Amino acid sequence: MSKYVNPIEQLIHSTVRILCVDKNGNQSSGTGYIFFFCENEGQSIPCIVTNKHVVENGIKGIFHLTLKSDDGEPLIGKHEQITLDNLPQYCINHPDSDIDLVAIPIGPILNSAEAAGKNYYYVPLSKEILADDELLSTLSSMEEIVMIGYPNGIWDAEHNLPIIRKGITATHPKLPLNGKSEFLIDAACFPGSSGSPVFLANIGSFVDANGGFVAGTRIALLGTLYAGPQHTATGEVVTVKVPTDTKTLSVGKIPNNLGFVIQASELVKLEAEVDKHTKPKPVISRNAPCPCNSGLRYKKCCGKVT
Repeated sequence: MSKYVNPIEQLIHSTVRILCVDKNGNQSSGTGYIFFFCENEGQSIPCIVTNKHVVENGIKGIFHLTLKSDDGEPLIGKHEQITLDNLPQYCINHPDSDIDLVAIPIGPILNSAEAAGKNYYYVPLSKEILADDELLSTLSSMEEIVMIGYPNGIWDAEHNLPIIRKGITATHPKLPLNGKSEFLIDAACFPGSSGSPVFLANIGSFVDANGGFVAGTRIALLGTLYAGPQHTATGEVVTVKVPTDTKTLSVGKIPNNLGFVIQASELVKLEAEVDKHTKPKPVISRNAPCPCNSGLRYKKCCGKVT
């Protein structure tokens, strides 16, 4: 009999802490998760998925991957830093400018490591774990969720492990909130958590659509966190008569314990973009008709040397 493994113990190995450095040397951090796009006959395009705003302005991206033992287990405490110089050249944006998702292909990194005789341990997500319409139709507006990431850049740096946050859905995950491909969760969403995967997390038992108690486990990717509303606490300089005193109070931002999550279905649209950008371009004869259908030969049109 195989040993039961809590699914959360696997999912914590699906995320990476992304540290970005801009041209002035300023650093910022966010969350990403490893996702296998375009799976077909054992082949796939491994990418890190995160938010566009996590990597924008970054010229360098840094993350860590845990090494894998010969028997396929993670070597906890042994991990390597991966640095991507010229970060923008790796980024494939979601085709909708309003959807805050980007994919960063890491296949060449993984292949180079394997050629060097080492392998990394990670648990990739794929379309199999996406919450589909059938599952979403059985959910209520309030479901238990788990968000895995790096709030305020906090992580277990020694063991290369993320922070787990638990909460509930605050709006129905199937319904586009205010007409957008997103929904709300009730969880503390701090800076650094952007890009965190949000999972339906029913471990051991759950309540079905009819209100019945069911023994079992349901894990599904509901979406990707990208924002959290905050309110400000403002102060003002006041004069107190006795004793006379002036005091400056600070202005701060306080999370509302709510987070905006991009619906998982948007990953399917991002997949099409990944496929388009990573597919090898066919070699076109210079005397062949131009593929833009202009009626000219390639060498006289799009292949014209200037």
